[in-house]
Amino acid sequence: MTAIKHALQRDIFTPNDERLLSIVNVCKAGKKKRNCFLCATVTTERPVQVNVVKVKKSDKGDFYKRQTAWALRDLAVVDAKDAIKENPEFDLHFDKVYKWVASSTVEKNTFISCIWKLNQRYLRKKIDFVNVSSQLLEESVPSGENQSVTGGDEEAVDEYQELNAREEQDIEIMMEGCEYAISNAEAFAEKLSRELQVLDGANIQSIMASEKQVNILMKLLDEALREVDQIEMKLSSYEEMLQSVKEQMDQISESNHLIHLSNTNNVKLLSEIEFLVNHMDLAKGHIKALQEGDLTSSRGIEACTNAADALLQCMNVALRPGHDMLHAVQQQQQRFSDLREQFARRLTNHLNSVFVQQGHDQSSTLAQHSIELTLPNHHPFHRDLLRYAKLMEWLKNTDYGKYDGLTKNYMDYLSRLYEREIKDFFEVAKIKMTGTTKEGKKFGLHGSSGKLTGSTSSLNKLSVQSSGNRRSQSSSLLDMGNMSASDLDVADRTKFDKIFEQVLSELEPLCLAEQDFISKFFKLQQHQSMHGTTMSETEDTDGGTLSRSYNPSVAQPISSEKDMIRQMMIKIFRCIEPELNNLIALGDKIDSFNSLYMLVKMSHHVWTAQNVDPASFLSTTLGNVLVTVKRNFDKCISNQIKQMEEVKISKKSKVGILPFVAEFEEFAALADSIFKNAERRGDLDKAYLKLITAVFFNVEKVANESQKTPRDVVMMENFHHIFATLSRLKISCLEAEKKEAKQKYTDHLQSYVIYSLGQPLEKLNHFFEGVEARVAQGVREEEVSYQLAFNKQELRKVIKEYPGKEVKKGLDNLYKKVDKHLCEEENLLQVVWHSMQDEFIRQYKHFEGLIARCYPGSGITMEFTIQDILDYCSSIAQSH
Repeated sequence: MTAIKHALQRDIFTPNDERLLSIVNVCKAGKKKRNCFLCATVTTERPVQVNVVKVKKSDKGDFYKRQTAWALRDLAVVDAKDAIKENPEFDLHFDKVYKWVASSTVEKNTFISCIWKLNQRYLRKKIDFVNVSSQLLEESVPSGENQSVTGGDEEAVDEYQELNAREEQDIEIMMEGCEYAISNAEAFAEKLSRELQVLDGANIQSIMASEKQVNILMKLLDEALREVDQIEMKLSSYEEMLQSVKEQMDQISESNHLIHLSNTNNVKLLSEIEFLVNHMDLAKGHIKALQEGDLTSSRGIEACTNAADALLQCMNVALRPGHDMLHAVQQQQQRFSDLREQFARRLTNHLNSVFVQQGHDQSSTLAQHSIELTLPNHHPFHRDLLRYAKLMEWLKNTDYGKYDGLTKNYMDYLSRLYEREIKDFFEVAKIKMTGTTKEGKKFGLHGSSGKLTGSTSSLNKLSVQSSGNRRSQSSSLLDMGNMSASDLDVADRTKFDKIFEQVLSELEPLCLAEQDFISKFFKLQQHQSMHGTTMSETEDTDGGTLSRSYNPSVAQPISSEKDMIRQMMIKIFRCIEPELNNLIALGDKIDSFNSLYMLVKMSHHVWTAQNVDPASFLSTTLGNVLVTVKRNFDKCISNQIKQMEEVKISKKSKVGILPFVAEFEEFAALADSIFKNAERRGDLDKAYLKLITAVFFNVEKVANESQKTPRDVVMMENFHHIFATLSRLKISCLEAEKKEAKQKYTDHLQSYVIYSLGQPLEKLNHFFEGVEARVAQGVREEEVSYQLAFNKQELRKVIKEYPGKEVKKGLDNLYKKVDKHLCEEENLLQVVWHSMQDEFIRQYKHFEGLIARCYPGSGITMEFTIQDILDYCSSIAQSH
């Protein structure tokens, strides 16, 4: 190990001005045994730097190389693993933990001891030595080869003390005074020795001379102690004198404390009294207003409102602990409670009388509003009542029982009033709707305008009739038989549309105004989040969502003020939904197509209401009614499909355009005008698809059952009509059906032409069929004329049987036959005749081609030409 140390010092550390103090042979723990050396070194230059250097043997030769160096100041922990048992493992914690296994425990201990000494000498930093024996850290461990490292070198380090600046300066001055200090060191040392002896003698004499001074100083100290004892005696006497003064001052201090405590209590008592007087004293004017204030005038209502607010503030004052035990406070609180009870009773009685009076006042205007399709305006009543809004809020906060009773009374009075108004309003609407029918004459109506023709007295009697009579009259209207759509013209449907729109337009502001009034008068918030309310989304028959619906018949917990508003609206306007349903049923009985108008109008009003408040009474009620309207619309579509399926055709007359095809045209034209820019266009598109599918199916069904008219004619004419209708209306969702209708029309036109034309030159056609059969069997076309049955003589014989006169006669008979099959309203005769002409010419050209190929050079031709065919067809068409 000594040789290795000297080699490392020579090759690695001396060139770097470093001195190697300790070395240990190690390898990394847990890995393949690859030995290296950890070296503790110090630099020879000042300031001294202490490092731990890792040295390993080079792979290419026997020399050593410096691999890694760590500064000792970066070392945080030295972990020897075990302070008692011998263990060669140890850890050094620098930037990370390095685990090592020494070749021997002695080397490990020597290296750790050297690190401890270097830290104590140069760094003085706190390095944690864990699991290291305390004996190892206090004294050096001599061991064989490393003794020179830890002993000799370290001793030299310990004995060496660096000169400071002053010592260096003194030595320089001394050497300058002796010229031979450098050339003759022994003489210089001897001189220094002599001077040192002289200095020692001077020091001894100085010490002996100072003994006298010490004795004098001791005498002075003894005198000072005696003076101190005298001063202490005087201070003791002074303390006895002051003791009596202290007792007197304590008594004065205690008396002052009691006086201060009394003053503090008086101030606090005054503050409490002022608090009670300021916060629990109600002005006489307020008391008088609460007891006798006028609740009919605006000034009186304002005075009562201010007095009620002042009373509420006095009652709600936050009393401090103990106040409620004072008799005066209890009396004042009882007085406030009596005032509150008295005023709440007076306010409740007054408002109840106002509600009753409103019912009587509004009843006098019912006859006037029943003449026209309008609802009475409640704005003046709402305006008068809103003056009491702050008092209602006060009543709600102070006496909820009376507030709740007042709310129920309002709902009871107003529900009866609104029920009379709305029922009369709907009766007028029903009379106006039925003005053009026989049933309408029972109510004094005449003409399409729906005006009343009875006397004024009979009108007034109608307006104020009892609720029971109104119900019986409504029932008689609803019991009318179904009326065909053809019985009413477009003007009647437009009138119905306007009446229905007027009904919805009158109901909507009425409900919104009442809801807004309820919110303001009863101090209920309209825009709170809902909790626990039973809402549902109603689906239509096609699976689409119609609207959010509310079921008032199911008991619902009122979990918010918004729900309370809805519950009040439901009770007040409980008759709106059944009356609307009755009106819708009447409109559907008058004309099933009215369901289209109602669906569009109702959808628009539901959409508008939901944009304002999707959970409001108006929105949910109209949503429920919209479900009924949608069902009627679906029922209208289903009835049309059912009528298509039940169509029976006459066996004796030609079919022509089927009724349901014409009705589909009427329906599509009407529906497209009604649903233009409507929110529920999707419902109409679904209905179109259902109807057109049923039309296609039933046209084919009727065509198959037709006996008088050929199947192709029925299909051709009706699909031509359908195609023309779809082309004119340009319904985007039926583009595919329009193309299909055109294709069916074209196919059946061609089929009918071929079937009707048949084989006008029957024998000639049979002859050439035989020619084509020979060619198909392998006979060459130019050799066909040599066949006995198909020679030129046979061909000439067949051709002579079809002169131009016979051809024209056959075409004339064909024209008459086609004319009998086709109907006049669709006007397809010329189209069919032109197609037959083209088909006949096509056959003619086919026969000429066969003659030219199979009988070349024979000079055989037909008895008539293409021009003759054109002339025949033209003259026949003109003659008919």
